[in-house]
Amino acid sequence: MSPQSLHEIFQASRYPGRIVVWARTLDGVTCGGYVLTGRTPASQARALRLTGQELVVGPTSPAPNDPLRHYVAAARRGDWLVYGNGEQVATVADRLQEGQPPTVALDELEYEPDPPIFTPRITVIAGSAAQAWFGAARRSLSDRTTTNLLTLSVRDLAPGDAVLMTTYRSDGEHPVTGEPFVEAVTEAADQHELLDELWDSLDPRFRVAAATFTPHGLAEAALRHRADGRDVA
Repeated sequence: MSPQSLHEIFQASRYPGRIVVWARTLDGVTCGGYVLTGRTPASQARALRLTGQELVVGPTSPAPNDPLRHYVAAARRGDWLVYGNGEQVATVADRLQEGQPPTVALDELEYEPDPPIFTPRITVIAGSAAQAWFGAARRSLSDRTTTNLLTLSVRDLAPGDAVLMTTYRSDGEHPVTGEPFVEAVTEAADQHELLDELWDSLDPRFRVAAATFTPHGLAEAALRHRADGRDVA
């Protein structure tokens, strides 16, 4: 079976929750992507902001801090870029800076304490254009509460290849834990077109914010938000 396009994937899963993407666009450049979708007013009232070498998820207006909604989504530490859907991003980035290898830095993470869905923690580490490591901390489908940890090494993507993890798969009404990982194809010529493709593939009811960036170019990330649907300078 051939990989699906991003559009086909998100037509089949209208509410994917949070998304991490690692792709090589048609210009040969490898880049990452982070996407927020949300169903509730609190989840939709969020934005992505660049602060130095970090990409932060925060509220669009003054609101109490909610660590499950507000966090560092991407962080640059030395030669490493880490991005994902929660506070584990900073933890993994610090471990890498201390000299731990990626597979160890992704160990001992936990899924979110948000019953009944128990959202997975999904994380990507990029050290170069050639390789990235995906990590997922997931709850078992059985009654067992011990975290299932998945680590995936992705190497040497060809132009047009993409790999992604989503926290959920859903028709928009009944979210369940997403697939361990999904391979896809992209028609994006560059980082900015990848942002367009991701944004346009999402159900407009649920899209909140998205960013794409190169491994060494987080400070130049391309951003998009629900409020305006356009790139933010």
